[in-house]
Amino acid sequence: MPEDNKLLICQNLVKHFTVSSSFNKTSEVHAIDDVSFYINKGETLGIVGESGCGKTTLGRTILRLHEPTSGKIIYDGDVIFDSENNIKPDMYKYRRKMQIIFQDPSASLDPRMTVSEIVGEALDIHGLYKKNRRDRINELLRKVGLNEEHSNRYPHEFSGGQQQRIGIARALAVEPEFIVCDEPISALDVSIQAQIVNMLQDMQKDSSLTYLFIAHDLSVVKHISNRIGVMYLGKMVELVDAKRLYENPLHPYTQSLLTAIPIPDPKLTRSLKRIKLQGEVPSAINPPKGCRFHERCLYATDICKEKEPEFREVESGHFASCHNIGEF
Repeated sequence: MPEDNKLLICQNLVKHFTVSSSFNKTSEVHAIDDVSFYINKGETLGIVGESGCGKTTLGRTILRLHEPTSGKIIYDGDVIFDSENNIKPDMYKYRRKMQIIFQDPSASLDPRMTVSEIVGEALDIHGLYKKNRRDRINELLRKVGLNEEHSNRYPHEFSGGQQQRIGIARALAVEPEFIVCDEPISALDVSIQAQIVNMLQDMQKDSSLTYLFIAHDLSVVKHISNRIGVMYLGKMVELVDAKRLYENPLHPYTQSLLTAIPIPDPKLTRSLKRIKLQGEVPSAINPPKGCRFHERCLYATDICKEKEPEFREVESGHFASCHNIGEF
């Protein structure tokens, strides 16, 4: 893939949070550890994994809503963070280009502001559409399936699906190029989820948007993503085209996730062997030595307990981090 087609590049990205513990001691939560990947212009990269694996933190760290601990972030050729060279430019000019849709629409919308004020706030901050501000807000509301008369209402007057549409209109207001979709449908009814996903796909085609789509529902991620990255306890363990991930998962954690996807056929479900993980997810404060998945892995060997596997290109375009690929 040509370098100039890569909109976002993350290199060895790390984010640790300092938390207080007993007796005035502090500990570090290893939310993201040495994560590297890129996103091409116009594509959707899906990120999946269990709750607490670092998906949301990854999305917010890319936007520098959380300041990275270390690593490097390049956006459209510009270095927007580089710990080694102490490069930390002001993010104001990038806020127009990089937006986020939050997981909980009711919590991300200010209850004291009308829809018009919520959607128009970014326009005011960036000095956009000064003469036809009202027309722009109405255009955005129509684009996300709302009516112009909704603009004077408050968030609590809307359903969860409508609130998420308001959040999407807010993200689109400044005409961004890249949007982090942080589990944008997980808080919605199943019937509404498909509408939101289809709307995001239509907007991507119309505006050439690039998405980082974070979710825990693998069937949804498969539907919307070009490539999928699988995270476990702050690490990227597999990254490949969506179709190949489902056809040939290489990492045992990915294999387990895929066998857990519900299938609407009782006979087929009974005939398939589900890979059940053992134990609980280890603490991100004190992650295991070696491979972070070895305590729950059915195929772990001695080397898995001692040495951390390299995240490497096992096949063309197929990255994974496991010592025993091909042995199970």
